[in-house]
Amino acid sequence: MSRRPLSAASLCVVLCLFLSVARAQAPEPDSAPAATSAPASAFADLPIRDEAPVVVTGVQPGPGMWKVSKDGRTLWVLGTLSPLPAKMEWVSRDVEAVIAQADEVIWSPSLVFDADIGFFRGLLLMPRALKARRNPDGRTLREVLPADLYARWLPLKRKHLGRDEGVEQWRPLFAAMKLYEEALEDSGLRQGGVVGPVLMRAIKAHEVRQTRPEVRVVIEDPKAALDEFRGTSLDDMACFEQTLRRVEADLDRMRLRANAWATGDLATLRALPYEDQNESCVRATLQTDAVRKRVQRDLEAEMRTRWLEAAEKALAGNGVTFAVLPMRDLLRPDGLLATLQARGYTVEAPE
Repeated sequence: MSRRPLSAASLCVVLCLFLSVARAQAPEPDSAPAATSAPASAFADLPIRDEAPVVVTGVQPGPGMWKVSKDGRTLWVLGTLSPLPAKMEWVSRDVEAVIAQADEVIWSPSLVFDADIGFFRGLLLMPRALKARRNPDGRTLREVLPADLYARWLPLKRKHLGRDEGVEQWRPLFAAMKLYEEALEDSGLRQGGVVGPVLMRAIKAHEVRQTRPEVRVVIEDPKAALDEFRGTSLDDMACFEQTLRRVEADLDRMRLRANAWATGDLATLRALPYEDQNESCVRATLQTDAVRKRVQRDLEAEMRTRWLEAAEKALAGNGVTFAVLPMRDLLRPDGLLATLQARGYTVEAPE
């Protein structure tokens, strides 16, 4: 879970510059990067569908928890996923029971972007942030995109964005994000607000200590950074194309994955491939000069280190700890729990 130390207005100062990173680390524990792809043979037992799967609704139990243990101390880990069914209600008595007896809750590792500015200065910089999402020199998507890519964009835009012509002025990265958000909504899915509120109610009810493994990035010159960003072209064609591909071909699988998480069907979650456009979108932003000279660190490695440090400290000092990690990390062979297992901890997946 990512905590935002800035006010909403101040956050707008760095929103456009680092939007792709902020979306990758959403402020809900519902968000998760992509699960690694499975071989084609893994789909042999999955049903063949001729129409879009129906998204589940109502009360759903969600998946079981992973158990990490050593010397009588236990860390229970819930895997999260995004998007999830918009009209489901997550009720997990097992998770709430663990939180009730936990000494500590550890959230997913996160990035926190900070800037040394006040509320009113943040308001003054908002127009710069909003302009930063537009293409340099006033060009349109028709002018910056290859013809074949623009031809794919138009029917998807009409279907999910309607008559919104303002998006035609946006950089491909931001246009892709807008399309993706609207396509999810049209498909009965949502990116947050399902798991987080339930966890927070239980944590507050039992007054459990919280730990957020954060990596903080301070933007000391947000005005200059935004001005540089506005005049820079992004290498975001891969981000745009992969987002189109997901909207064109992956919405049904997103529904299936969302249903599988809601009903606790880990076999389906393991089997379904998951192409994630976020890595390309994040890379397009981080590789601009405006960002590279301000962020010269391996942020992903830092986040992994922070979470592992928090987990091992908890396993050394707590009787029971509850933690949250993206489902992708729990299913991949080189994820954080695999690292703990390599360090001598016993890791048990849910049945």
